[in-house]
Amino acid sequence: MAIQLTTSEMESSLGHQIREARLRKNMTMATLAHEAGISVQALRSLENGNGARVETLVRVTRALGRSSWLDSFNPPVSISPMQMLESKSVRQRASKSARHS
Repeated sequence: MAIQLTTSEMESSLGHQIREARLRKNMTMATLAHEAGISVQALRSLENGNGARVETLVRVTRALGRSSWLDSFNPPVSISPMQMLESKSVRQRASKSARHS
């Protein structure tokens, strides 16, 4: 069973991951903030899990070369919208014919 984290815990965990990624790249907060085009205070808030704007998160992940972190929000589509409609249409027809039998 998966443990559900609170929003605060998730923000803190995300901030920790960002701090760790920054340190692995041997970057100071000032350097990363400059490369991301944000203030050091905005980065500090993000790393401390004190809330941040989505724009700040996107800028920081890009500056760290970790945009792939955000890709999970937009997984590749495995079925086209047309296939979904066709599948729904087939199910509706099968359902109607079963009722009329």
